[in-house]
Amino acid sequence: MPVSQVLNCETAPAEPILVQGWVRTRRDSKAFSFVEINDGSCLANLQIIADQGIPGYEDVLQLRTGASVSITGNLVESQGKQKWELQATSVEMLGNAEEDFPLQKKGHSMEFLRSIAHLRPRSNLFGAVFRVRSRMAYAIHQFFQDKGFVYVHTPIITASDCEGAGEMFRVTTLDGEELDTAPEKDFFGKPSYLTVSGQLEGETFACALSNIYTFGPTFRAENSHTSRHASEFWMVEPEMAFCDLQGDMDLAEEMVKYLVTDALEHCREDLQFFNSFIDKGLIERLQFVSERSFERVSYTEAVELLENSGEKFEYPVEYGLNLQSEHERWLTEEHFKCPVTVYNYPATVKPFYMRRNDDDKTVAAMDLLVPGIGEIVGGSQREERLDVLRENLKHHDLSEEDYWWYVDLRKYGTVKHAGFGLGFERLLMFVTGVANIRDVIPFPRTPGSADF
Repeated sequence: MPVSQVLNCETAPAEPILVQGWVRTRRDSKAFSFVEINDGSCLANLQIIADQGIPGYEDVLQLRTGASVSITGNLVESQGKQKWELQATSVEMLGNAEEDFPLQKKGHSMEFLRSIAHLRPRSNLFGAVFRVRSRMAYAIHQFFQDKGFVYVHTPIITASDCEGAGEMFRVTTLDGEELDTAPEKDFFGKPSYLTVSGQLEGETFACALSNIYTFGPTFRAENSHTSRHASEFWMVEPEMAFCDLQGDMDLAEEMVKYLVTDALEHCREDLQFFNSFIDKGLIERLQFVSERSFERVSYTEAVELLENSGEKFEYPVEYGLNLQSEHERWLTEEHFKCPVTVYNYPATVKPFYMRRNDDDKTVAAMDLLVPGIGEIVGGSQREERLDVLRENLKHHDLSEEDYWWYVDLRKYGTVKHAGFGLGFERLLMFVTGVANIRDVIPFPRTPGSADF
């Protein structure tokens, strides 16, 4: 029986139960031992009372922190803080831990725990992080499935650069000069890359199934060592046919609010842990997001607010430049004091696929910003007009031949459509209060690091 289920029993089962897990601590008295175990199903440990003379008691005396055990016993009311403890009737040591087990009962730095990513899920912090990650992944599927969206698997290997920034990992079987001189000899017959987004392929399905979403790993070869960037990360990318920018913003805000509310409802114990040890204002901030409406402001208005703020930013604020994290956080944390959706960005800082507005200067793009993180969602209405899309491809020095299938969507029953991307790890940083993206993904991949 999982420890979480044991601790939540209303009444003690009449029959003995079996629990299995890993030892956190052991204390011996003259005729019995206390052993605390955890199986990862919840934050709390289950206390075991093992009396001298029960089968396997000789194993109990050998148990060290980190050992795995299988214990049968009777659930009885606890005399301590917990409601229940287990009176063992037999103990089996499945695998002892050597004395140098690194997760002893003391504080460990995040940097140290990253160096033992294969063991860090056994710590309280990372057990909580990855339980929340699991729940948020489930909630994402639940949100879209309840709305009738179709889940689509888009390819990890692609020949198209969605963002147009060229920061992609090449997938190849060639080496040396052939990489440049004979790309047709490569495995796929052309230069191919790990995807930075499933959006373009997702659009093809939206133009057939109306509302779809993708949820999978994406990759970016950006030499960035900040706490917000990773080379491998997960993206949630819905695409909606017959949808404009207004509908796109509505769905993104509804989704973020839904996910935060779900975390508050289903991850309360873990969130209270984060609130106590990671970010003391976390639950209050999440409740605020769950209960309040989001603000909306155009890019032009946002730049004016930043220019008139009197703040000294590290990066300059200037119309035509991308907003930096410090600008986004000032808008959410200092000025509006809530999540903010910024829309209608200059066309010069956005990719080719975003719909050009009537002013011919801006595009129907939006970013959803949250306190503590900055941008968590980025999206746009897509350019559905064939002639304008062709102009955009030329302007960005992209070959129409390479995007022939994407152009075809505008030839055969084109419709307004829109979508966005939610950075899953950034969502987790926001929900848990954990400040570094390396600590909300099981095995982080960053420049110079691909361990485990």
